[in-house]
Amino acid sequence: MDFGSNSRPAPKLRLVLASTSPYRRELLARLQLPFEVAAPETDETALPGETPAATAERLSLAKAQAVAQRFPGALIIGSDQVAYCGEQSYGKPGSRQNAVSQLRSMRGKEVIFHTGLCLLNAATGRTQVRGVQTRVGFRNLSDAEIERYLDQEDALNCAGSAKSEGLGIALLEYLRGEDPNALIGLPLIALCEMLRAEGLPLP
Repeated sequence: MDFGSNSRPAPKLRLVLASTSPYRRELLARLQLPFEVAAPETDETALPGETPAATAERLSLAKAQAVAQRFPGALIIGSDQVAYCGEQSYGKPGSRQNAVSQLRSMRGKEVIFHTGLCLLNAATGRTQVRGVQTRVGFRNLSDAEIERYLDQEDALNCAGSAKSEGLGIALLEYLRGEDPNALIGLPLIALCEMLRAEGLPLP
């Protein structure tokens, strides 16, 4: 079936989130649409010479494509986020030592969190890809503040080590962007626009 922009989808249209992130799952659940979750198993390494924004958007598409064959006819959501400041990029720290290093590097600076979003119609091959930026100002954190934060918050799986939906909000001076959900990992405003373009009824 072709659920293009000029036709309405069947009531039980399959929606798939190509992510194992609990944060993205919680965000998508706010739309009150039934959906499934699938692990995309993609290499998240940036390509040589690739900008952080291009990396996030390319990986959002790659994640959706990685599960498309398993869900023919479904609408598949892919998302990825990269944080950067100047020439320095910040991914998921993976270890406390890396998290400390990231937060020391970002203190007193404005960091851009670029969230890539893709909606892939596996039936038609149509893809919509968008990038949503959030500008984040970090306080001039002391080493003691960084250590206390990491003692209390599990931030090793968050880009830039700043879990803004948790204690990480205390590290910041400001957030500036078009969608507060983007910083957590899934830009819901842009996603709603994409879903409507595929004919999915939303308020």
